[in-house]
Amino acid sequence: MGVPARTRVPCVPVTCHSLAGPHCGAAAGRLRTGSPDGCGPAVDRPLSVRADSLEWGWSPGRAGSVRPPGPAPSASPAGRTWDPHSRVPYDGAVTSAPSPQPTRDSADRPAPDPQQSPAQSWSARLRRFGYAAQPVQDVAQRLDPPYAEPGPRLWSVLKVAPESRPGLTRALGWGGPLLVTLFAGLLRFWNLGKPNAVIFDETYYAKDAWALLKRGYEVNWPKDYNDTVIELGSKVPVGHDPSYVVHPPMGKWVIAAGEWIFGLTPFGWRFMVALLGTLSVLMVCRIGRRMFRSTFLGCLAGLLLAVDGLHLVMSRTALLDLPLMFFVLAAFGALVIDRDKARARLAAALPVDEDGVVRPDAKIAETLRLGWRPWRIAAGVFLGLAFATKWNGGVFLAAFGLMTVLWDVGGRRTAGARRPYVAVLKRDVLPAFVSTVPVFVATYLATWTGWLLHTEKGDRGYLREWGAEHPSSGFGGLFPDWWRSLWHYSHQVWNFHVDLVSPHDYESNPWSWLVLGRPVSYYYESPAPGTANCPTGVREKCASEVLALGTPLLWWAACFAVLYVLWRWFFRRDWRAGAIACAFLAGWLPWLKYQERTIFLFYAVVFVPYLCMALSMMIGSIIGPPGSNERRRVVGVVGAGVLVLLIVWNFIYFWPIYTGHSIPVDSWRARMWFDTWV
Repeated sequence: MGVPARTRVPCVPVTCHSLAGPHCGAAAGRLRTGSPDGCGPAVDRPLSVRADSLEWGWSPGRAGSVRPPGPAPSASPAGRTWDPHSRVPYDGAVTSAPSPQPTRDSADRPAPDPQQSPAQSWSARLRRFGYAAQPVQDVAQRLDPPYAEPGPRLWSVLKVAPESRPGLTRALGWGGPLLVTLFAGLLRFWNLGKPNAVIFDETYYAKDAWALLKRGYEVNWPKDYNDTVIELGSKVPVGHDPSYVVHPPMGKWVIAAGEWIFGLTPFGWRFMVALLGTLSVLMVCRIGRRMFRSTFLGCLAGLLLAVDGLHLVMSRTALLDLPLMFFVLAAFGALVIDRDKARARLAAALPVDEDGVVRPDAKIAETLRLGWRPWRIAAGVFLGLAFATKWNGGVFLAAFGLMTVLWDVGGRRTAGARRPYVAVLKRDVLPAFVSTVPVFVATYLATWTGWLLHTEKGDRGYLREWGAEHPSSGFGGLFPDWWRSLWHYSHQVWNFHVDLVSPHDYESNPWSWLVLGRPVSYYYESPAPGTANCPTGVREKCASEVLALGTPLLWWAACFAVLYVLWRWFFRRDWRAGAIACAFLAGWLPWLKYQERTIFLFYAVVFVPYLCMALSMMIGSIIGPPGSNERRRVVGVVGAGVLVLLIVWNFIYFWPIYTGHSIPVDSWRARMWFDTWV
């Protein structure tokens, strides 16, 4: 309700709901006062409030309302709306744009009310650890935040005309990620056919992929056949004797696509893996941009992935873990897009008051059906492909399924739902299950098509006819023979994986992965001077190695970034930090259960993208939040820039041992920073 002109106003809390900018605006009304506390002679002064001064947030139908002190009513009167922001836990939907209102320093906060609720008291206690109530925004902006744009100072430095700025900003949304991707592609495809040899586990997957292409199922190969494969290439004979393999076929079908195009050559079996590695950099740029609402931070995350040594080596080697990483990342990105689409629908359905401000509405928030969600179906497909590459991809189905449902809870709560969990249980859980789990199962089974279709004796996959040869009269008889054959085969594979404890020179404990305790050597040769690009003037032999080692400074900085996102999610409830932490933990935590199993550092490539996102997010905080003073920004930019340049330098320094380049053995020893790296 408006304040009459030339009146004396009591000192009461003031609420302002039009917080789309740094000030409340004319529509919020004006406070007539002559002193800073609002109790002096009546003069005309613009109304301004702090975002965290909202206690009940009651509005009688227009912005700028003032509610007298006293207990809040138990229900909103007809024609009036309640702003639930201060009673609704913040779900983390923030942008990197300037905050609409400043928050009050902890020293200015009022003393705790002895009658406050336990949740309020808990929030007050958390402030000592960095918890901060978020500024109140227009509900539409909280549900669908705008993207940050370069400030006027940057435009003036670059001498960009005002009329060109919007178009250039839009172009950078794709142009920046594409430039980073081009850089990553050059690194991954440069001299891809070298070493001209079958390295490490390519001895399994390159040949199995060729067998899938020629037979539809994996076959046994003669021992010590790698040199013959290099010599004969696509002319190598392929038998019919089925082979017992311990991984599903999808990753090998990916490798086979490159062999179909370029033949059975090192370049051919590495081509598709390098392509997926390059595309994953593009996806990280775009996913980071969408999550952080910042093209710069998104491109920074992609750049960090481009210069990670482990990701580079895995992109240049025909193993299954890089395709697994790609499919998991694609599912993650699809769910992030689905989150934005769903929240945009919620925002579009909410009422707009006479001042053009989107208001929360409990009925709409609790009853609105979000309709067709194709990106969730796409996520189900990608997760099925991940599981069909390696079984540890199945962990992400559970983790991402819980994550996307909690995102729906946060969206409905922000829109005004009083019981968001009940609303999601009624409206969203079943559609979420149907759009992911059945799609996941169907996709997984589809990747076994080659194994399923070959049933002729002498031309069929391993254990393909086990069901027909072992009929069942009990419960198993309800299932077709092919299903029971696949189930029996899968049971044997499961027993192999859980019982795999044979020692290996390069096995490592998952606790040591983040600090790069024991990298894996894929290839090592010692060429003599004057041979294999070894300089003629060296005193000793050269060393040519492909070492699956992450860029050390990047990974060690990422250790702090992981702690940062965990802190930011727990104390700030930042959904972006929570999503990154969820994906990282889903890729790392399950391995802690199998510490006695033979496992390797390169399994960690599946969560490398999320380490880069976490590090990009931490660097963003180092640079400083919007509204920081110039000194704070300068110090932050210099510190962040030094860190990024050191990481790039570190990558360049280790480049020779990522790509098998011949270097003097003394130079190789200088790069072995720890004994466990040898």
